[in-house]
Amino acid sequence: MKRHALALALGMFLGVGAAAASTPPLPVSAGVSQNLAALGALPIDPASLPPPTSRNGREIFANFREGLADAQCDAAATNPRWRKHFAHAPSRLGNIEDDALPLFGYVVDELREAGLPTEYALIPFVESGYRPGARNAGGPAGLWQFIATTARNHRVPMEAGYDGRLSAVDSTRAAVRYLKTLHGMFGGDWRLAVMAYNAGEYRILQSLRRAGMNAQNARPAELPGLSPITYSYVEKLHALACVLEQAEKQPDLMAALDRPVPILKGHPLPANTTLAAWSAQNALDPARIARLNPAVTGARPGVRVLAPAMIGHAEGAIAQTDSFAVASSSPPPATAAAPRVASSSAATTTGRTSRRHTVRSGESAWSIARRYGVPVKALLARNNLDAKATLKPGMVLNFEDAR
Repeated sequence: MKRHALALALGMFLGVGAAAASTPPLPVSAGVSQNLAALGALPIDPASLPPPTSRNGREIFANFREGLADAQCDAAATNPRWRKHFAHAPSRLGNIEDDALPLFGYVVDELREAGLPTEYALIPFVESGYRPGARNAGGPAGLWQFIATTARNHRVPMEAGYDGRLSAVDSTRAAVRYLKTLHGMFGGDWRLAVMAYNAGEYRILQSLRRAGMNAQNARPAELPGLSPITYSYVEKLHALACVLEQAEKQPDLMAALDRPVPILKGHPLPANTTLAAWSAQNALDPARIARLNPAVTGARPGVRVLAPAMIGHAEGAIAQTDSFAVASSSPPPATAAAPRVASSSAATTTGRTSRRHTVRSGESAWSIARRYGVPVKALLARNNLDAKATLKPGMVLNFEDAR
């Protein structure tokens, strides 16, 4: 039986060999093409891709909504006055020229990483309108409007020539740390925590004792002896949450949020380098980076700059974003973006160079076309895509650009 099976296997092997020998060999170029096509069909492992540098604006909004302690708007707890006052907030998030949405996404990320409810991400709307350089005549400054004493108590650097309250990186780190303390101190009740953020934790503790309440059974609106401003603080955040919840029903706003938005990160500013020079090195719009970093007024070692996440996170790496990039019809130098798929060096008969781009998270055909200075229709047609096509991370797009 074994001999019969062995003979049968040998016969099949010889038959295959004979068939292969009788078939003319494929050209080498055909084999390479088949291999490349096969590789292109393989599924992309997300873990093998570099971290995303942008995301869709609707993802930021969804991340905020998912992190709320109170998932639904409490209409009874809102004041029509404050709803009207903050009615402009959604349109600011939808404005591509406004820094509010990237900053909002940055704060939401920091809060969720700390395990805190995202109601706290509404505080900068109330305090500064999400403007890092905001100053108040009474003394508070920055995104979170810290007074100097509070800033120093929470390790915000304040020295000659540098006010860390105006650094979104320094002040947000301190604010999240402070809110985490307050959140734990008041039993996870975000209302009591934000009242303490406004009035001070000891004042809220005294009011709780006077009312015979504790963090577990407290009724924030009924606490005695507090300023009307402190009571209205909770009302403002309620109103903002309701305004943003209702904004989900506005098609125009949802369409405006449906765009790639840079993921902001803190980057160390190299020694003896100005913010303008650093922006130029990384192909970023100096005016927009300066607007995000009003604390940085000169070359200062040890400062962290808030800017889009970088490919490779190395010196000279570029940001994968359109709204923060320097407007240019020519692509950045190839050495500045090592992870990008290398471009072909062969020029076509039309005087253009064939290039390729690997799609990353949050990118759209529009943003890629704008980045390389090519028409969107040409990019889509070159890759057999229609205007409604969804680009997925790992896809490789071919296009031609002028030499």
